[in-house]
Amino acid sequence: MIRAINKLTAPLARRVNLMVARGVLALVNDAAKMQGVQVKLLSGEVRDMERFQNYGLTSQPHAGAEVAGVFVGGNRNHGLVLAIDDRRYRLKNLQGGEVALYDDLGHIIKLSRTGIVITGATHDITIVDCPRVIVTGGDVIADGISLKTHKHGGVTAGAAQTGTPV
Repeated sequence: MIRAINKLTAPLARRVNLMVARGVLALVNDAAKMQGVQVKLLSGEVRDMERFQNYGLTSQPHAGAEVAGVFVGGNRNHGLVLAIDDRRYRLKNLQGGEVALYDDLGHIIKLSRTGIVITGATHDITIVDCPRVIVTGGDVIADGISLKTHKHGGVTAGAAQTGTPV
């Protein structure tokens, strides 16, 4: 009796076992409407899959990143990558509720408990085609000089230019 039940349920069990997989990213095709990835799965299986990303956020991970994928109905020809992570670059020790964007170069934008922090910038931070930058409710401090409280020396009332901050 048990043998008969196992024989009947074996195809279903195989499909369930094939539905979720873990693998390693081999290639990325970022030119298509939906990002395509090639993933190396267990036992030398290599699959081309679509990568789902959250709306408004996108990335192109490096080969060697780890992949979690699913196969619709257990069909290994219809794979979807739902998550990619890379332990080589992942930020650690965030506090509860903190969020961060980061890359492999160490650039970090962190929504911390104390404010928004940009660190690790090894290049200029560029704001493109922005008609204005508006700061309200606080001060802007550049290289230790306050925009609100710095003083200029040698200024004549109504002069076209002022001296350097002191």
